[in-house]
Amino acid sequence: MTTALVLTLPGAEPLMEAARRVRPELVRPGLPAHVTVLYPFLPAADLTGLPSVVPPAVLADAVVIGAMAAVPVPALQPYVDALRARWPEILPYDGRFGANPPAHLTLAMGSDPVELAVVADAVRPLLPMRTRADAVHLVEATGSGWRIRTTVPLDFGLPP
Repeated sequence: MTTALVLTLPGAEPLMEAARRVRPELVRPGLPAHVTVLYPFLPAADLTGLPSVVPPAVLADAVVIGAMAAVPVPALQPYVDALRARWPEILPYDGRFGANPPAHLTLAMGSDPVELAVVADAVRPLLPMRTRADAVHLVEATGSGWRIRTTVPLDFGLPP
Protein backbone atom coordinates (compact mmCIF):
# COMPACT_ATOMS: atom_id res chain seq x y z
CA MET A 1 0.00 0.00 0.00
CA THR A 2 1.41 3.40 -1.03
CA THR A 3 0.57 6.34 1.20
CA ALA A 4 1.58 9.97 1.60
CA LEU A 5 1.20 12.73 4.17
CA VAL A 6 -0.04 15.96 2.56
CA LEU A 7 -1.16 19.48 3.50
CA THR A 8 -4.18 20.62 1.49
CA LEU A 9 -4.39 24.17 0.15
CA PRO A 10 -8.04 24.67 -0.87
CA GLY A 11 -7.43 28.26 -1.92
CA ALA A 12 -4.95 27.03 -4.55
CA GLU A 13 -7.51 24.84 -6.30
CA PRO A 14 -7.89 27.40 -9.15
CA LEU A 15 -4.25 26.65 -10.03
CA MET A 16 -5.02 22.94 -10.30
CA GLU A 17 -8.10 23.69 -12.41
CA ALA A 18 -5.94 25.75 -14.78
CA ALA A 19 -3.44 22.88 -15.04
CA ARG A 20 -6.25 20.37 -15.69
CA ARG A 21 -7.62 22.55 -18.50
CA VAL A 22 -4.25 22.37 -20.26
CA ARG A 23 -3.28 18.71 -19.69
CA PRO A 24 -5.67 16.82 -17.38
CA GLU A 25 -3.72 13.57 -17.66
CA LEU A 26 -0.68 15.21 -16.03
CA VAL A 27 -2.58 16.15 -12.85
CA ARG A 28 -2.80 13.47 -10.13
CA PRO A 29 -6.42 12.30 -9.77
CA GLY A 30 -8.09 12.18 -6.37
CA LEU A 31 -6.03 14.84 -4.63
CA PRO A 32 -6.90 18.51 -4.22
CA ALA A 33 -4.24 21.21 -4.29
CA HIS A 34 -1.62 20.16 -1.74
CA VAL A 35 1.96 20.18 -0.52
CA THR A 36 3.42 16.71 -0.01
CA VAL A 37 5.13 16.37 3.37
CA LEU A 38 6.23 12.73 3.20
CA TYR A 39 5.98 10.26 0.35
CA PRO A 40 6.10 7.34 0.62
CA PHE A 41 4.62 7.33 4.12
CA LEU A 42 3.46 4.73 6.63
CA PRO A 43 0.33 2.63 6.00
CA ALA A 44 -0.98 3.82 9.37
CA ALA A 45 0.39 6.51 11.66
CA ASP A 46 -0.61 8.32 14.82
CA LEU A 47 -1.36 11.86 13.66
CA THR A 48 -2.37 13.17 17.08
CA GLY A 49 -0.40 16.05 18.51
CA LEU A 50 0.58 17.59 15.19
CA PRO A 51 1.20 21.34 15.27
CA SER A 52 -2.15 22.88 14.41
CA VAL A 53 -1.34 26.46 13.44
CA VAL A 54 0.16 26.96 10.00
CA PRO A 55 1.28 30.31 8.55
CA PRO A 56 -0.36 31.71 5.44
CA ALA A 57 1.49 31.14 2.19
CA VAL A 58 2.00 33.34 -0.83
CA LEU A 59 2.24 31.39 -4.06
CA ALA A 60 4.31 33.60 -6.32
CA ASP A 61 5.50 31.73 -9.42
CA ALA A 62 5.14 28.49 -11.36
CA VAL A 63 8.36 26.71 -12.30
CA VAL A 64 9.40 23.60 -14.19
CA ILE A 65 11.76 21.37 -12.23
CA GLY A 66 12.76 18.14 -13.90
CA ALA A 67 9.60 16.25 -14.86
CA MET A 68 7.12 18.46 -12.99
CA ALA A 69 5.54 21.89 -13.04
CA ALA A 70 5.24 23.27 -9.50
CA VAL A 71 4.69 26.34 -7.37
CA PRO A 72 7.23 26.75 -4.55
CA VAL A 73 5.66 27.33 -1.11
CA PRO A 74 8.59 28.51 1.06
CA ALA A 75 6.34 29.86 3.85
CA LEU A 76 5.26 26.29 4.63
CA GLN A 77 8.81 24.90 4.79
CA PRO A 78 9.14 25.28 8.61
CA TYR A 79 5.85 23.43 9.13
CA VAL A 80 6.81 20.71 6.63
CA ASP A 81 10.20 20.39 8.37
CA ALA A 82 8.50 20.00 11.77
CA LEU A 83 6.30 17.19 10.45
CA ARG A 84 9.21 15.46 8.73
CA ALA A 85 11.17 15.62 12.00
CA ARG A 86 8.43 13.59 13.67
CA TRP A 87 9.23 10.66 11.36
CA PRO A 88 13.03 10.97 10.85
CA GLU A 89 13.26 7.39 9.56
CA ILE A 90 11.32 8.35 6.41
CA LEU A 91 13.32 10.03 3.67
CA PRO A 92 10.99 12.18 1.52
CA TYR A 93 10.56 10.73 -1.98
CA ASP A 94 13.05 8.00 -0.99
CA GLY A 95 15.80 10.63 -1.26
CA ARG A 96 15.34 11.28 -5.01
CA PHE A 97 15.29 15.05 -4.38
CA GLY A 98 17.70 15.21 -1.45
CA ALA A 99 17.13 14.80 2.27
CA ASN A 100 14.79 17.78 2.60
CA PRO A 101 13.15 18.81 -0.67
CA PRO A 102 11.50 22.23 -0.71
CA ALA A 103 7.79 22.57 0.00
CA HIS A 104 5.89 22.93 -3.26
CA LEU A 105 2.50 22.49 -4.88
CA THR A 106 2.82 20.07 -7.79
CA LEU A 107 0.71 21.23 -10.72
CA ALA A 108 1.54 18.53 -13.25
CA MET A 109 4.07 15.77 -13.73
CA GLY A 110 5.19 13.09 -16.11
CA SER A 111 5.80 14.99 -19.32
CA ASP A 112 8.57 16.80 -21.13
CA PRO A 113 9.71 20.29 -20.06
CA VAL A 114 8.03 21.99 -23.03
CA GLU A 115 4.56 20.66 -22.15
CA LEU A 116 5.13 21.36 -18.45
CA ALA A 117 6.10 24.93 -19.32
CA VAL A 118 2.72 25.32 -21.06
CA VAL A 119 1.03 24.25 -17.79
CA ALA A 120 3.19 26.68 -15.79
CA ASP A 121 2.37 29.49 -18.22
CA ALA A 122 -1.36 28.80 -17.85
CA VAL A 123 -1.11 29.15 -14.08
CA ARG A 124 1.02 32.31 -13.90
CA PRO A 125 -1.85 34.77 -14.56
CA LEU A 126 -3.46 33.52 -11.30
CA LEU A 127 -0.34 34.36 -9.27
CA PRO A 128 0.54 35.73 -6.82
CA MET A 129 -2.03 34.06 -4.59
CA ARG A 130 -2.34 34.07 -0.80
CA THR A 131 -3.69 30.88 0.78
CA ARG A 132 -3.58 28.66 3.88
CA ALA A 133 -3.30 24.95 4.51
CA ASP A 134 -6.53 23.65 6.02
CA ALA A 135 -5.63 20.07 7.01
CA VAL A 136 -3.01 17.35 7.16
CA HIS A 137 -4.16 14.18 5.38
CA LEU A 138 -2.91 10.64 5.24
CA VAL A 139 -3.74 9.61 1.68
CA GLU A 140 -3.57 6.24 -0.04
CA ALA A 141 -2.97 5.39 -3.69
CA THR A 142 -5.70 3.29 -5.28
CA GLY A 143 -6.13 1.90 -8.77
CA SER A 144 -8.06 5.03 -9.79
CA GLY A 145 -6.05 7.72 -8.00
CA TRP A 146 -5.59 8.85 -4.42
CA ARG A 147 -8.10 8.80 -1.58
CA ILE A 148 -8.02 10.43 1.84
CA ARG A 149 -7.81 7.96 4.74
CA THR A 150 -7.28 10.25 7.75
CA THR A 151 -7.69 14.01 8.21
CA VAL A 152 -6.35 16.32 10.90
CA PRO A 153 -7.90 19.82 10.59
CA LEU A 154 -5.61 22.81 11.10
CA ASP A 155 -6.32 26.07 12.85
CA PHE A 156 -7.03 28.75 10.29
CA GLY A 157 -6.61 31.54 12.81
CA LEU A 158 -7.33 34.69 10.84
CA PRO A 159 -8.59 34.46 7.27
CA PRO A 160 -5.85 34.28 4.58
